[in-house]
Amino acid sequence: MASLIPISTLFIGLHGLIALALSYLVVMERISTRIWHGASQSDVSNQPDYLEKPSKWAAFVEGYTQKSVAPKTGDDGLLQRKVRAYGNFVEHVPLALLFILALELMQAEAWLVWMLGITLSVARIAHAWGLIKTYGPSPGRAIGFFLTWFVYLVGAGACIYMALLALSQG
Repeated sequence: MASLIPISTLFIGLHGLIALALSYLVVMERISTRIWHGASQSDVSNQPDYLEKPSKWAAFVEGYTQKSVAPKTGDDGLLQRKVRAYGNFVEHVPLALLFILALELMQAEAWLVWMLGITLSVARIAHAWGLIKTYGPSPGRAIGFFLTWFVYLVGAGACIYMALLALSQG
């Protein structure tokens, strides 16, 4: 049986794994910094200290997690950058994947669907890497957002073109 949308399915799966990896990075950083809500020490300063009178669950989580990760004592902003890398990914990838899916369903040229999928993958990995590794502007972030905009521009334009073409043919 032939698949209807093998290219889109591949990129949806790949981006699902990238999202999982970015989520994992955030969770591990939260464990290391013990910042369970927010993205910095100042975000936690107004919240109760869960270790002051820990519930059984908090004590279990604390005991288990602190064995597996080296705790940090200072706030170097890495958690905030990891949270933003994940957040930015989930803000931009779904719409881009919809362009890819719609174009494949509309039977656009396979090279276009592949190009958009590969470009999106490179863009989002470069952006996350640049954001996590460097505070402020970085080549990875620039490459990431420019390539993402390219996918948006070409994907949106191609979707509009394919829709108008289909509508004109009745």
